[in-house]
Amino acid sequence: MSIRPHRTPLFGAPRPAALLRRLLPTLALTCLAASGLATPADASTTAAAPAHVGTTGVRPAAAQAAASFPTWGTRWVVHATQDINSPSVGMINQTSSGQDRITADYQVDTGRRVCEGSACSTFMAHITQPVTGFLTVVAVDIPEDRLPGVPVKEVPPTQQPGSRQQTLQRAAAWLTANNGRPVPYNQGLYWQNGYRQDCSGYASMALGLPTPGTNTVGLANRNLTRPIPMSELQPGDLVIDAIGNNNTRHVVIFEKWNDADHRSYTAYEQRSVYGTSHRSLTYGLTAGSEYKAHRPLQYGN
Repeated sequence: MSIRPHRTPLFGAPRPAALLRRLLPTLALTCLAASGLATPADASTTAAAPAHVGTTGVRPAAAQAAASFPTWGTRWVVHATQDINSPSVGMINQTSSGQDRITADYQVDTGRRVCEGSACSTFMAHITQPVTGFLTVVAVDIPEDRLPGVPVKEVPPTQQPGSRQQTLQRAAAWLTANNGRPVPYNQGLYWQNGYRQDCSGYASMALGLPTPGTNTVGLANRNLTRPIPMSELQPGDLVIDAIGNNNTRHVVIFEKWNDADHRSYTAYEQRSVYGTSHRSLTYGLTAGSEYKAHRPLQYGN
């Protein structure tokens, strides 16, 4: 994962503990694809914390309970599930009354690292206040990469990893991930979850590929997808133009046909100027088009 050396304007200045956290060594973890969420240990086996975890450690399961923690920053997304790309259910804003602290009753090791500056964590906290949902532990104003004294719990994913439904849910998440607005398009920037903010980075995110995402040519590679007729497109398939250079190539995520005659379809895309979009398209439907249909191998059909 590429880690930006500076703080983005999305977040306010950190509190002292958050600053300390960013000066401490970060945990070196390998990002995992969505097809393999890490299986965390239960509370009784999590006492062996990384070297930079504070002396509070993780208490025995019998002593663990919901705990309150301060937050830092102004625009942290609370997600519907432990998937960092799942839809937003609320925001955490350290400058707003009632949103500057969270109450967490357990946390989940997703195996997928989220970073802001030099602070990184694979943990998502299940919070009950001020809104119920999952929040990256990076948003909490503590020096540890996980919440001290809060149980680590295994929670099965809501859908099978690599499913078409999960691809579309991930794609939809970027429509509102920018504080209720679409994630802006940029070939050289990376969003909070580590994916490049261009069309291929977006498609890689939706498919759960490793950060920061492959390019358009990579998405058309037979190691990831296989070509299919346009008429066979199903939800979650890709329509790719892999010809030319990075200014002409493009990829969109097919959702559904708009009519029985297949004259247009609805798709998700990350496009210049507009950012994340969900609209009707005709790419690949005219004779001689450079756009071709591709089916991700992870769907298994």
